[in-house]
Amino acid sequence: MEQLRLHVTDLAHLLPELTLVVTAIVLSLLDLLMPRRVDRSLIGWLSLIGLAVSAMFVVFQLNPKEAISLLNHSYRVDDFSNLMKLFILTGTGFVVFMSLGFVKEDDIPHIGEYYYFLLPAALGGMIMSSSGDLITLYVGLELLSITSYLLVAMKKKSQQSNEGAFKYLVMGGIASAIVLYGMSFLYGMTGTTNLQEIGAALPNILASYEALIYVSFFLLLAGFGFKIAAAPFHTWAPDVYQGAPTPVTAFLAVVSKAAAFAILFRVFYMLFGFSSFEGSSIQSDVFLAISVMAAIAMVTGNFIALKQSNMKRLLAYSGIANAGYLLVPVGIYFSGTHYSNFSEFIYYLIAYLFMNMGAFAVLMIIEQAEGHTELKGFAGLYYRAPLTAVAMVLIVLSLAGLPVTGGFFGKLYIMLGTMQTHQYWLGALMIATSVVSFYYYFGVVRQMFMRSDYGSTEVKVSVPLGITVWLCAIVGIALGFMPQLVLKGIESIFTLTKDFMIM
Repeated sequence: MEQLRLHVTDLAHLLPELTLVVTAIVLSLLDLLMPRRVDRSLIGWLSLIGLAVSAMFVVFQLNPKEAISLLNHSYRVDDFSNLMKLFILTGTGFVVFMSLGFVKEDDIPHIGEYYYFLLPAALGGMIMSSSGDLITLYVGLELLSITSYLLVAMKKKSQQSNEGAFKYLVMGGIASAIVLYGMSFLYGMTGTTNLQEIGAALPNILASYEALIYVSFFLLLAGFGFKIAAAPFHTWAPDVYQGAPTPVTAFLAVVSKAAAFAILFRVFYMLFGFSSFEGSSIQSDVFLAISVMAAIAMVTGNFIALKQSNMKRLLAYSGIANAGYLLVPVGIYFSGTHYSNFSEFIYYLIAYLFMNMGAFAVLMIIEQAEGHTELKGFAGLYYRAPLTAVAMVLIVLSLAGLPVTGGFFGKLYIMLGTMQTHQYWLGALMIATSVVSFYYYFGVVRQMFMRSDYGSTEVKVSVPLGITVWLCAIVGIALGFMPQLVLKGIESIFTLTKDFMIM
């Protein structure tokens, strides 16, 4: 029991998480004590400060000499988790910043709650990123999930929002139960919930429990597939994205998806990536199944997006396709000629953050002007807000993966990884589905520049949204001019042996 004790000195390693806990508690009390007439955007700014302080503590912990394990290795502070935490905090910061001046009491009656609910949601993602144990993982997963259900339902007067939240709650609960069921098999077979110990034990029990190991894997894959909105576990995403407040949709599309990817990456590599399953094809089957799910997601997301007339639904299917692209570096596994899977994954995830946050920021500008999120709201945007339209073009170029953008190099590096590991079919599918995506991405550009029957509605761009749009557009292009610099930076921080607990 001594190992399970958390000493005072260990709290220094938990400062990023503790900062969010303290900030959320203080802001909830402040919201209760503030008179109703006081503008709740103050809580938004304070939330933003809390996120920034938490990110600062994460930066201080980057590149430690060795990974730090707490609570008998159930919680790890390593550079894998640190990089994912920075991503989660940055994405949540964008959501809070974009919401300032956008969320109104007419739509969201309790604006204060909206802002400080984002903090425990981010905290759940951070716990998932640092999990070295199935119990810790599930706690983080449920914290993120429950707060996400509440955030989707924030537009209490909207029937569409209530419907989306109900679907998300029911299907999310089923997915969580499936994950828990898969975990129960792993615990029953190995007698432990520690990921490192499970990974070491699985080869020894393979002869007796091979079928159950497959069952546990597919249950976990199905549950995590729901959380990342990858086909065929994607059906909840379009309705939930459309019903949720637009900043919450951005949170689900970027932050929640990244947190699920973090734990998917760690769990499957820890359990099946670094153990020797002699005399069995289980390792190759595991990563083939992940690659197949990636392929299904790429095809499903891109082809169904062709028919969408609502921008939120279009971005939902775009996110499903991107979940497929992000699954590829997980599925192709390491080889003697290719071991930069994580660097390629993080690079594309960074590009994905900026291009999606930028797209949602432009959508929020359109929603403020038109009162809806239909694609036709972009009609004639170049004539009504030329700078915003130009920025959207840059964002679309990155979304479509055209040179020279972050999205292009993100897909290129992942595709080259498929070639180096001789997964030619997966690389060819990436190219084909990326070409398909040009049609619906450039449909947005066509609306902005080529529609002459645009409305006369004035488009006003608030300062937070204007800053977000142009920052995302510029960073998306900048990533395309210095991809090697970013990759080398990631590789200088992340170490395979240290951050994935290889003994």
